[in-house]
Amino acid sequence: MSLLESLNWRYATKRMNGDEVSQENIDKILETIRLAPTSMGLQAFKVFVIKDKKLIKKIEQEAAPRQLMLDGCSRLLVFAAYTKVTDETVDEYVEHISEVRQVPLDSLATYRARFQGIIDMTDEQKVAWTSRQVYIAMAYASIAAARLGVDSTPVEGFDHVVLNKILNLSEKDLTSVLLLPLGYRDEETDSLVHLKKVRKDSKDLFIEL
Repeated sequence: MSLLESLNWRYATKRMNGDEVSQENIDKILETIRLAPTSMGLQAFKVFVIKDKKLIKKIEQEAAPRQLMLDGCSRLLVFAAYTKVTDETVDEYVEHISEVRQVPLDSLATYRARFQGIIDMTDEQKVAWTSRQVYIAMAYASIAAARLGVDSTPVEGFDHVVLNKILNLSEKDLTSVLLLPLGYRDEETDSLVHLKKVRKDSKDLFIEL
């Protein structure tokens, strides 16, 4: 399928059939997340790749009881944003740039200084900023999955506090933002599978200046 064919094929899958996604395709989706753009390139989030069916069931029952697509998914990705961005966070990142690009650390001083505004944010502002980076990465993952013929459904509707406790995220200075179950649609039980995609017409969405 072409890119546009893949995007027309995908939809917010509500029921999955339990079939396993190959590790090769999972790895491609994860690599797409790794390569996704983020502000300043900081990648201020972690992605938990959950295969354990008992853990997925626990998350479904305790944190996301309305999200029926978790039952039958092959993997559950949990996107968790940093709750802290400190001098140490930024220094480690800038040192990594120096190593990868083989440039002197002091040559990155001006770039390093640009992070001060983020470091000086309140904790609430930092979480708002890091959470926005998660949405970029999730979008790339969703597109990559569609290109591979893998179904996915971005999920905001879950109890973040409960999930944070299940995965001990607070201890890791993280907070859950999004779920992305990966798997294959159950064509017999998913009522949305054959419905036409509904989107605004181009004339109602785009403004050319």
